[in-house]
Amino acid sequence: MPGRNIPIITGEIYHVFNRGIDRRPTFTRKREYERAVDATKFYLTSHPPMSFSKYLRLENEKKNAVVKLLSDTTKHVHLLSFCLMPNHFHFLVRQTEEHGISHFLSNFQNSYTRYFNTKHDRVGSLFLDQFKAVRIETDEQLIHVSRYIHLNPYTGYVVKSLDELITYPWSSLPAFLHDDGSFIEKEPVLSFFKSPNEYKAFIFDQADYQRRLKEIEHLVFE
Repeated sequence: MPGRNIPIITGEIYHVFNRGIDRRPTFTRKREYERAVDATKFYLTSHPPMSFSKYLRLENEKKNAVVKLLSDTTKHVHLLSFCLMPNHFHFLVRQTEEHGISHFLSNFQNSYTRYFNTKHDRVGSLFLDQFKAVRIETDEQLIHVSRYIHLNPYTGYVVKSLDELITYPWSSLPAFLHDDGSFIEKEPVLSFFKSPNEYKAFIFDQADYQRRLKEIEHLVFE
């Protein structure tokens, strides 16, 4: 993954995103989305003891030991929200150690690409070489980018209705609306709202507008 012209600052929050080469599909079926979510959880941790594919081949007892080890290990990024779409993904993350975001995305993309290539009998890169990263500089930007990420399935017509949006399983929105012990760190966003229902109203309020929104194009794919 090529170096970045603009460094990513430890302690800061970034909207990071990438898409498939030539906008090709990157997630085509339920099992692929599940694999991507599981790989995301695994690679949040700084210096995982093994690859995710090797972890999956372990016996259950050894898997449990690895999970315990990971839970006691420092994370190099904190995941504040995410969304997987048919040909791209979005993560809202806080970097907690130097190069944490680059390491997280490199591990995630490389692991998932190997899996996808095996399943589809293909070779080569799946995602663009360079991910995009936008630094979150204000509280207002934080909550609006979170909303943008969570509205993506509705904006892109992957789901037809807002009822479907709140149950879309490949984003963190369901975790925001339910106290489910998720691996998502929701507090940085939810702290600006009195309740999850108020956050849901905030999401819904701009749902149709976002489908034609142009003012935040600098935050999304060029």
